[in-house]
Amino acid sequence: MKKPLIIGLTGSIGMGKSAVAAMFADEGVPVFDADAAVHDLQKAGGALLPAIESAFPGTTGPDGVDRKALGAAVFGDRDRLARLESIIHPAVAERRQAFLQSHQDADMLLFDIPLLFEKGGPTGVDVVVVVSAPAPTQRERVLARPNMTADKFEQILALQINDADKRARADHVIDTGKDLAATRDDVRAFVKKLRAGLA
Repeated sequence: MKKPLIIGLTGSIGMGKSAVAAMFADEGVPVFDADAAVHDLQKAGGALLPAIESAFPGTTGPDGVDRKALGAAVFGDRDRLARLESIIHPAVAERRQAFLQSHQDADMLLFDIPLLFEKGGPTGVDVVVVVSAPAPTQRERVLARPNMTADKFEQILALQINDADKRARADHVIDTGKDLAATRDDVRAFVKKLRAGLA
C-alpha cells in the first residue's frame, strides 16, 4: 500500500503559517497541527497536566495549564525548557502517529511543525515547505498580537533559526508577504504540482 506524501510546513513566528495550513486543508490535504495538539494536551482535563504540575508546581489549575505561569517558569532557562519539551514532544509524536494511521488513504498529509528545523530537523517528512514574509511584515504582525512586546519578540527570534536559513533548507517557499489571494494561488499550484508528481 502506498503511503501518503508527508509535507512538513514550518516558518518563523508571524510568517502566516496557520493561514497557509488552512489553505492546504482547503485543497483537500489533511493537516496535523502540532500546536493544536499541545493545547489539547494542556487544556482542562488534558493528558499532560499531572506531569507538568509535578515538574513545575503551581503552573496548572482547573482550566488546565496556566500558560503565563508555565511560560514564566521556563522562559530563558534552557534546562527547564528542555524538561518541559521532554514531557510534551513524545505525547505530540504519539498524536501525530495516530493521525497518520487514520489518514493512510490520503495522497498527501501536512504536518504543521513550528520548530521543524530547531527540534531535530525534517525527519519523517518528504517535502519541507517554509512560509516566509519580509522582516518588517513579520514584525508588524507579531507586535500586533496581544501581550507581545518588542523584547519578547526578539527573545523568540533568538530561539528560532533565522528566516534566510529556513528558506535555504526548504524544498519550497511560500511567500506570505503578498495578498492572501496570491498566497492561495501559490498553495493551489504547489498542491497541483505535488499531485501530478504522485500520479
